[in-house]
Amino acid sequence: MRLATFNLLHGRSLTDGLVDPDRLTTAVTALDADVLALQEVDRDQTRSGNLDLTAIAARALHAPEHRFAAAIVGTPGEQFRPLRHDDDGHGEPCYGIGLISRHPVRTWQITRLEPAPLRSPAYIPGRGLTLLRDEPRVVLAAVLDTPHGDITVAATHLSFVPGWNAHQLRHTIRALRALPAPRILLGDLNLPAGLSRLVSGWTPLGRRPTYPAAHPRVQLDHILADRDHRHRLPPVTAVTTPATTISDHRPLVVDLG
Repeated sequence: MRLATFNLLHGRSLTDGLVDPDRLTTAVTALDADVLALQEVDRDQTRSGNLDLTAIAARALHAPEHRFAAAIVGTPGEQFRPLRHDDDGHGEPCYGIGLISRHPVRTWQITRLEPAPLRSPAYIPGRGLTLLRDEPRVVLAAVLDTPHGDITVAATHLSFVPGWNAHQLRHTIRALRALPAPRILLGDLNLPAGLSRLVSGWTPLGRRPTYPAAHPRVQLDHILADRDHRHRLPPVTAVTTPATTISDHRPLVVDLG
């Protein structure tokens, strides 16, 4: 089983600033993942050609199961609002995360995370250090029917606000503990590896820097396994962070068995 997590930067290339669905397809196809978690995912956004990026990635993997979970309706950094309910935002531009599986999904679950209450400084290319309003976040979990039995996998993208992302990670872990073990969390946690392990209490399945993409220095993207029933998962046989033609992050890829 191959697991991967990839912050897409809504499919944008740092070389020319364009979003090209063929580039996205090529990048995702090369991952050849059985389970893929995506962050910074657009649906119906003008900046990404009004595409459904999760659906494009699922087709690239020939994966029958996929779902997009919007965190906001609107465009991050511009005008947006929280969702009123999980099916809100159809026909409007949305931004969030995706989860794709080649294995059948028994159940899906969405957990919503509150944004940080205060504006926080963030570096924006071309704008420098800017006070930003934090966005709501979302956790998308699926219970998979796999050859190794039922496995819970979840995707998320946590806040950039120090401390608040740790609070969100603890909330995420509590929510996932209600789902069947073994459990795996994939995503951009906006936390370094040591702190992710310490806050979650879960085991990192891969330790590699993933950001920035050109010369990775820090690991923001993680695949963590709950220690509960960890023995039921196959052992880790490979960990890679392949270079791609899109995004400012590298994907984290972990092979099990």
